[in-house]
Amino acid sequence: MRHGKKVNHLGRKTAHRKAMLANMACSLIEHKRINTTVAKAKALKQFVEPMITKSKEDTTHNRRIVMANLRQKEAVIELFRDVAPKIADRPGGYTRIIKLGNRLGDNADMAMIELVDYNEIYNADKAKKKTTRRSRRGGAKTTETAPVETKASNEEE
Repeated sequence: MRHGKKVNHLGRKTAHRKAMLANMACSLIEHKRINTTVAKAKALKQFVEPMITKSKEDTTHNRRIVMANLRQKEAVIELFRDVAPKIADRPGGYTRIIKLGNRLGDNADMAMIELVDYNEIYNADKAKKKTTRRSRRGGAKTTETAPVETKASNEEE
């Protein structure tokens, strides 16, 4: 029985699992979306979201914590420089998992995990909806009718 065991071991030893999640997190930060299995995507979500939260506050301590987990200097720099300002006002839920179907070779459930703020397709709807609400009443509309001009050129022809 696995009561109270929250970590999905993914069929790997601890060192292998931590290294794999660190590499996947670096790839996610670099490419903004990656394709993987559903189980790995869920494990990656639990791994990377606390580090994105730490990147909101750019302190030396937070950089050292993230660097200890990610292990790649370029990924940490990009996380703090590019990703953090874009997600600064978001209270959580920085990643989205979209299921893609089954892999041809072994029929594994595949998914795409992506950073939410970097998807232009989903965020295009929200950008358009920034309009103010208007009253349905007509209000005081003054419509002045302009006199309709007739063509005098028809009479000359």
